[in-house]
Amino acid sequence: MTETIRNDLAGVFWMVVTGLCFVAVNGLVKYFGQGLPPAQSAFIRFLFGLVLLAPILVKIARQGIPKDLYGPFILRGALHTLAVILWFYAMTQIPIAEVTAIGFLNPIIATLGAAILLGEALSWRRGMAILVALGGALVVLRPGMRVLELGHLAQISAAVLFGLSYLVARRVAQRVPAEIVVAMLSVTVPIGLFPLALIGWVTPDPGQLLGLALVAVFATAGHYTMTRAFAVAPMAVTQPVTFLQLIWAGLLGMALFAEPFDPMVMLGGGIMIAAISYITWREARLRASEDSQRNSE
Repeated sequence: MTETIRNDLAGVFWMVVTGLCFVAVNGLVKYFGQGLPPAQSAFIRFLFGLVLLAPILVKIARQGIPKDLYGPFILRGALHTLAVILWFYAMTQIPIAEVTAIGFLNPIIATLGAAILLGEALSWRRGMAILVALGGALVVLRPGMRVLELGHLAQISAAVLFGLSYLVARRVAQRVPAEIVVAMLSVTVPIGLFPLALIGWVTPDPGQLLGLALVAVFATAGHYTMTRAFAVAPMAVTQPVTFLQLIWAGLLGMALFAEPFDPMVMLGGGIMIAAISYITWREARLRASEDSQRNSE
């Protein structure tokens, strides 16, 4: 009993650190990405990421990967490339809190995609939770009550593409270790970004290079701490902590970029996280029930 509580607390701690890392990523991109084209900013960020992942890439090059997975890896790289460009653009156009809240759609899109494209079962409870999450997104966006900017449309499109990318990742992760999935993404995305980054290339100054290098550091650290969180505690415990990321994003936007506090964004983001947490909890219960039945047979 004590062991479980300690693991849960550790999971919450690692998820809190994860949120801080990703908020740092958002702030750095918004500050240092203003003077560079989105594709170029993303390309430079992923180049620095390649340096950080070099040891893993060497290991993968020696071991190799199944040839039939090259297609899915390329597909995921293409989806992620477009998503990253749109996300970088949105980050420079709309408040950080809004980008963060709309980004909560990613797992919802992945769940819908699994049901529509892969034929995975979608119970009425999960269906209702998805509708609630989409309702939360409408609260954030408030179409008809205000003019939606290109940044909003870009982030919505990015959320759809990220969700599809994660859906592909879920499939290939059943065949190869997670480190290979991450490393292959780090290779395919800069390849996809390279020709787009060359269009209208702007020579970055040392400050922009440093800022984008820090983006790579915090993004890599965030994925590491998130993995640690998932390793020591179930997602049903760690998922609700994600809401703190929205609060910190709002505070960062107010403190550094004079962005107004929008209670509707917080409300809509809270609704989305609550729905996502329910879906996560429900899936965990179903998996536990299936495992129990298999063990009893």
